[in-house]
Amino acid sequence: MGKKKEFRIPDKVYYWLMILPAVILVFLFNTRTWPGILAAFQDFIPVKGWYGSKWVGFRNFRIFFMQPNSLGIIRNTLVIAIGKIVAVQCMAIAFALMINEVRNSKLKKAIQTFTYLPHFVSWVIFATILKSILGTDGMINMILNNLGMEKVAFLGTASIFQPLMIITDTMKEFGWAAIIYLSAITGIDPGLYEASEVDGASRWQQTIHVTIPGIRYMIVIQAVLHLGGVLSAGFDQIFNMYNTLVMSNADIIDTWVYRQGIVSMNYGVGTAVGLFKGVIALVLTVFAYWAADRFADYKIF
Repeated sequence: MGKKKEFRIPDKVYYWLMILPAVILVFLFNTRTWPGILAAFQDFIPVKGWYGSKWVGFRNFRIFFMQPNSLGIIRNTLVIAIGKIVAVQCMAIAFALMINEVRNSKLKKAIQTFTYLPHFVSWVIFATILKSILGTDGMINMILNNLGMEKVAFLGTASIFQPLMIITDTMKEFGWAAIIYLSAITGIDPGLYEASEVDGASRWQQTIHVTIPGIRYMIVIQAVLHLGGVLSAGFDQIFNMYNTLVMSNADIIDTWVYRQGIVSMNYGVGTAVGLFKGVIALVLTVFAYWAADRFADYKIF
């Protein structure tokens, strides 16, 4: 009689159990609220609920797209969001490559800590600091005035506002975004550097031909993950820094939804635009996964 085979729980079971709490939270706070989508097609009144409010079809969507500045709002959102994604990721990659060349561990940790910290500061505080620096009576304009130069209305000039939002967001987030690239760099086989050094490659050549190809899969993954957020330009930042002088270049979908859905209590319109954003994000994310597999031969799942 053969020896009885010992029962063993597959390792995958433990992995699923580990993420089970997160799955439960997603179910409770996301899927359970799906009936709220109905408000996008209703003249939604909270006291009547989702099933008691008057059905108006696509009227809420038309309200947004019939706004005189609707195309401008979408354009502002795309310019700021795409600009942020490109600038933050490019700066993060460059920073990761540079910090990887620092051999003094204490100096390396100090620089990393200094660049990580802004990520943990809320935009309420960070915007207040920026206003004290860039305001009409801020530090930079005081220096310009002392040098006999005219003051610059950084926060009151529409043409400056969008680049300013991209630059300040990059300043705040590039250090944190670089963590994932630093992790990818540490996973590169050291033997590749040794082989390239034997072949006479300089540090710059090693970076171009070893480091960057070694993290290209992470660059693709980050591009895929961020593509779905091209209609999210950062409500916290814009809301805390825009004003009526720059509204033409500063108003984005999220701030418009805030004024309509919260301030004016047009909940149906706000939900409709939010649903529009969600559908676009889903389509772009699916396309990004397909493109990563088709053109870069990388599968996320």
